[in-house]
Amino acid sequence: MTVALTLGLIVPLGGTARAGTASPYPDRIPLPDGFQPEGIAIGPGAVAYLGSRVDGRVYRVDLRTGKGRVFSEGPGTPSLGMKTAGGLLYVAGGAGGDARVIDTRTGKVLKRYALATGPSFVNDVVLTGKAAWVTDSTNPVLYRLPLGTRGKAATLPLKGEIAYGTGVNANGIERTPDGRSLLIVQSNTGRLFTVDPRTGDTKAVDLGGESLVNGDGLLLKGDTLYVVQNRLNVVAVLKISRDGSRARVVERIGDPGFDVPTTMAAFRGRFYLPNARFTTPPAPETPYDVVSFDR
Repeated sequence: MTVALTLGLIVPLGGTARAGTASPYPDRIPLPDGFQPEGIAIGPGAVAYLGSRVDGRVYRVDLRTGKGRVFSEGPGTPSLGMKTAGGLLYVAGGAGGDARVIDTRTGKVLKRYALATGPSFVNDVVLTGKAAWVTDSTNPVLYRLPLGTRGKAATLPLKGEIAYGTGVNANGIERTPDGRSLLIVQSNTGRLFTVDPRTGDTKAVDLGGESLVNGDGLLLKGDTLYVVQNRLNVVAVLKISRDGSRARVVERIGDPGFDVPTTMAAFRGRFYLPNARFTTPPAPETPYDVVSFDR
């Protein structure tokens, strides 16, 4: 049974709690009132970026002090999943149907990709050595963006075992441990899939009967895959095979500071999860934050 104890304590399935190592980093980082965060990206260094679902603003925060500021004004449409590399921030644009590339020094949007013309929900991003891959929770496709600011985006139709239905479909995205395939979690069905990035062929990951329903952000560390189950207020921890064909849940992490966390990032042994607070009616004065704990 998963039990959420005090901030930074984790409880393995069937095990006992253990305290996180003392850390100079704050356990809670406040965000601007009314911000409505979703995605988070960290680095290089102790710097995190968070996007607003309301208007696409991007907030940059110092993880050592918890202080930050809006450094990139939004386009009026969401900023959701995001990743950083090479001085660039790659951002999924949600219902805006786009993706953007932002300069992490200046906050300037260097490139905008119009990915979908009809209904869409461009949701999350993973970076490989050659491309940025982006999910769409409404349409059964992935988008491939070139790294940098040159070139065009491409659309990869998904086929095989995944079947899109009502609600949020493909959400978080990662790579398999061997780097040959992609991983996507389907929020509405609780299933995890591998994707062949050349063909779009999908295969269900054998989860041993477990469900990852409400699965959102993914984070891979070695052969350990972390899956944020947002409305369940837990993070599922899975051991996954190198090719991604099999995975088993070994524990779930709960925390009293969780209030519908969506995505996660790591820095120096600490996890950072923004609370989207989907179950709280949003207002301009609604407070939001990021929960952090040692792992």
